[in-house]
Formats: sequence, C-alpha cells, structure tokens
Amino acid sequence: MKLCIPSLGNGGLEDLVSEHFGRAPTFTVVDMVNNKVKIVQNTGEHFGGVGNTPDLVAGAGAEIMLCSGLGPRAISAFEQLGIEVYVGASGTVSEAISAFQAGRLNEASDANACKMHRH
Repeated sequence: MKLCIPSLGNGGLEDLVSEHFGRAPTFTVVDMVNNKVKIVQNTGEHFGGVGNTPDLVAGAGAEIMLCSGLGPRAISAFEQLGIEVYVGASGTVSEAISAFQAGRLNEASDANACKMHRH
C-alpha cells in the first residue's frame, strides 16, 4: 500500500504536511510494505506547472491520499483514479500516517470538502 501526503519540502517522514493540497511543493509517497519513502515535486498547474495534480499523484503509484483538506473537484478526480482520500492530516508526515493507521482521519466527501475550493 502506498500512501501519499502533500508536504512542504524534502524532509521525508519528518516533513510537515502542507495544508493546501494543490499548492504543496512536494508529495511524500510512502510504501508501507517496504518502508521506502519517495519525494515527488509538485509540477501541477496549481503550483505553477502544467497538468492535473491528482494525475501526478496517481503516476507516483499512490493508492491513498492523506491530506489536511481539499476541494470537491479534487475529491472527485481522485475517486475517478481509484485513489482513496482521507482528510484531517496535520503535523509531520509520520504523524499523519499514524493518525490514519489509528483511524483518526475521515474519508473525504463533499460534506467535509474545503468550502473555499468549490470551483
């Protein structure tokens, strides 16, 4: 299982979770089977690049996205790609993974989508 967490830099498990998924500078992808950590630079259109950020995450092999929050359009895009999304992640990447494993993150839905991102 590969988890993906929007992050603020190249710090791996000790990096901080980015509060804005689309504008996260990096995505930390953690393979829970072999404990490998991969940092993916955000080259998506919301970060000044090109392309769809959910496609970038899918290309990195992520199966589950853990984030602070995201808008309904992003939730829908991840659903279409078969990637599960959980919201409420905070702190470090490691802390977000621990919260997910403990069942403390909520599955993303239109009801808990960021209200400021209804576009």
